[in-house]
Amino acid sequence: MKASAPLSRFAASLLPLLLATGASAETISEINGNRFLSPLNGKNVTDVQGVVTAKGPSGIWLQSVNGTSDAGVSSGIYVFNSALAKNTSISVGDVLVLDGRVTEYRSDSAYLYLTEIDTPTITAVLDQGVTIDPVVIGETVIPPTQQYSSLDDGDVFGVPNNQSLISVENPVLDPESYGLDFWESLSGMLVTIKNPRCVGRVNQYGDTWVVGDWKTTGDNDRTGLTITSKDGNPETILIGEPLDGSDNPSDTKLGDKLGTIIGVVTQVYGFYTILPLTNITVVDSLSPKVSEPTSLTSDGSCSGITFGGYNVENFAPNDTAHVQAVAEHIATYMKSPDLLAVQEIQDNNGETDDGTVDSAETLATLASAIAALDGGATYNYTYINPVNDEDGGAPGGNIRVAYLYKADVLRLKDANPGNATAANEVLAGPALKYNPGRIDPTNKAWENSRKPLAAAWEIIDGGATLFSVNVHWGSKGGSSSTHGDARPPVNGGVEDRQAQAEATAAFVADILSEDPNAYVITAGDFNEFGVVKPVIDFASITGLEDINVVTGVNETERYSYLYDGNSQELDHIFISPALAKDSTKFDRLHLNTWVAYDDQAPTTDLYTVLGVPRIGSESSIRKATHSPSLSAHPDRAVDSVDAHNRYIQFLEAFRVSRDTAKRQAHDLKRREDNPESFFANMCMRAEVAYQLHGMTTKCLNKPVDHTVSPMTIYTLGFDD
Repeated sequence: MKASAPLSRFAASLLPLLLATGASAETISEINGNRFLSPLNGKNVTDVQGVVTAKGPSGIWLQSVNGTSDAGVSSGIYVFNSALAKNTSISVGDVLVLDGRVTEYRSDSAYLYLTEIDTPTITAVLDQGVTIDPVVIGETVIPPTQQYSSLDDGDVFGVPNNQSLISVENPVLDPESYGLDFWESLSGMLVTIKNPRCVGRVNQYGDTWVVGDWKTTGDNDRTGLTITSKDGNPETILIGEPLDGSDNPSDTKLGDKLGTIIGVVTQVYGFYTILPLTNITVVDSLSPKVSEPTSLTSDGSCSGITFGGYNVENFAPNDTAHVQAVAEHIATYMKSPDLLAVQEIQDNNGETDDGTVDSAETLATLASAIAALDGGATYNYTYINPVNDEDGGAPGGNIRVAYLYKADVLRLKDANPGNATAANEVLAGPALKYNPGRIDPTNKAWENSRKPLAAAWEIIDGGATLFSVNVHWGSKGGSSSTHGDARPPVNGGVEDRQAQAEATAAFVADILSEDPNAYVITAGDFNEFGVVKPVIDFASITGLEDINVVTGVNETERYSYLYDGNSQELDHIFISPALAKDSTKFDRLHLNTWVAYDDQAPTTDLYTVLGVPRIGSESSIRKATHSPSLSAHPDRAVDSVDAHNRYIQFLEAFRVSRDTAKRQAHDLKRREDNPESFFANMCMRAEVAYQLHGMTTKCLNKPVDHTVSPMTIYTLGFDD
């Protein structure tokens, strides 16, 4: 029966009840109102009528039979009650009349509220078998494509951020202009997405970000959506856990085309989410699976010097699978650049927190693994040890930045290494006081963060000097989501990164003040988008140029990381004007952004994460990990980024351990690679964004007039 059919069943028995009580029925639209928070929050409501559109494990969704004439007001609502959800006499299509209390619920103060009805009492069932036509997103209603909220002041990435709260301001919904308003106006309603496509990969929970048959901005060639200035792509939506108990596929990836999705709009852990009635299906995938190896190479002479930068994510010498994966990426896909700036090199015993800070063994392990591969080069390395436990990252790991280099191609010019606390300086020439040396390491801007490492290199063939600055700015840990309560969203650590940008920029500016024609490259993990103030100010202060701009890379192709439905770039290369020539080239490689979740570079062993023996049963693993996982739960360890990361690891490791096929594949892979380390890369920390960069400068051999011939730069993304 369609919703427009007469609902006469039980009406005769219901009418005396209504007349006797004198109650006035509240509609679902009246409960929702035209703002984020219900005008009836905390009040008891009676005779609420609606069709059951879906049932979940803890409640049901109701939708008004006749909807609402106001496009900015939802006619659907969630009714929270586990007993009601499990009641087999209540079915989808039933028209219910119920009493209850209106509440606003969220599990974390950073999230938006979900308007719902709790403590429900069903007073009548008016009809059965009634169907509601889902709202077709892209036809009946169309998502905005740029702005999230009127409270963002036009820039979702604006600084300062966290200037207001939706839960306090409770603005009137404007679903035609703002993304959050749009999804809120559909909250609780049954919707359809036609021709959906994945704009990210499935996460460890089985959720996937998609867009459908509607206008989008930021479209890249892989059919994802890239962050651009002031545009965080609010038209994306997360597809969550199917309501029928089926499982979404675990291998969806960027660019996959999906079958039509029908589900209800709700809030799940801080995001507007569509819970599909059944699992999503992949109907087509893009090829190639990953980028081909770069065609840009060096011959180690005046005709070409190659440069690369790679965040190797908590790289430890005892994690053989990770070592081999990184080495293969460098040797096979990057073609062994002459100079390689790496980030997140751990000390010689990894995360064992015993005071060890040196990383010679770690770097030697990587260099040996590269040399053993076809196409692998022989690398020397240089680095500065940090003060123990003062540079952030995994506890005990003492991550730092470092360089690998081919000694037959270039060398440190007048090598004079500094130490953990010695501040490098730019001397006349220009030259460096310490080579290599850390930039302003005692500045409070670097508290619990990596210090940049500056070096001056002499190109053996020609004698030119190349300055490099290897950065790994502070983490984005503590950020809120683009769907969160705070507006603009909290950009965790942005104040630190602003100070770090200014300190790094001042050093680079000193080099160019000495010689405006100096060859300078700054590269690494900036942990910030190129359209946000710290990176914008860094470029402005230094006068360096973004390699993307120099080489004419379309802004939508500037990504090497996937996060929350967006293709984005946290790692950057900036070059001095002397290197920013028309002949500069740039080759970006995508080895992780295009693949499924489980196909990313391996990192850590699941049994190590869980702290259980390899032979443990699922029940024994569940029992052993119950308490540790609870202690790291975000609701208990609210302000701990490390605890959050451990919790994410627990969830993913347990997901693999309880799936027989995945666990067998995990164990087989570990036996093939190494008996002690394999684990599908989680990359859940906001600061994790692998990227390889490469530069080829031809004939850097005229130090007097600094004439430079064609330069080539290539980038490889190992992200999300």
